[in-house]
Amino acid sequence: MVTSTSEKYDKILQAAIEVISEKGLDKTSISDIVKRAGVAQGTFYLYFRSKNALVPAIAENLLSLSLEKIKERAKAATNFLSTLEVMIDETYKTTDEYRDVLVLCYSGLAFDYSLETWEAIYLPYYNWFEEVLNEAVKKEEVIKQLNVKWTAKTMINLIENAAELFYIGREKDVTLEQSKEELFQFLKRSLVPSV
Repeated sequence: MVTSTSEKYDKILQAAIEVISEKGLDKTSISDIVKRAGVAQGTFYLYFRSKNALVPAIAENLLSLSLEKIKERAKAATNFLSTLEVMIDETYKTTDEYRDVLVLCYSGLAFDYSLETWEAIYLPYYNWFEEVLNEAVKKEEVIKQLNVKWTAKTMINLIENAAELFYIGREKDVTLEQSKEELFQFLKRSLVPSV
């Protein structure tokens, strides 16, 4: 997995997200991407061996953007539950904004890449949330009997799955607010000690 911070890499990646969102992966050509990015076709191959090689880079980019937003908003959170609300809200927003690209990422990573690639992409998010959970355990905001590593991964996956179910699976019998509130209450009942 290539992680780069070059301006051309970023332009190519952003152009790919835009064009793939509009046309889908199959109908998108490398020519479409480089034209949108304003770079030469050869420049594309400096960073990606093929169009399909964009998939993990796009997934990593979207997750990084989402995590940055979550962390920024979580700075104002006063406790674990308010951090959880931020995670839910930002995950739903990202899923709504990038739903077509997310479907591509999931299918592309499932078929063309290993579970290790997926885990590597998620590692910064898992690590950050493990720290949040460890702090919540110390402050007795959540139950002490947690396997923090497993719980962090499971909660992130559950939150993402609920957002995907709402936007991609399109749950029609609940509103956005109901979906987010049900998820929040479920996680709260699972983690917060009884009073």
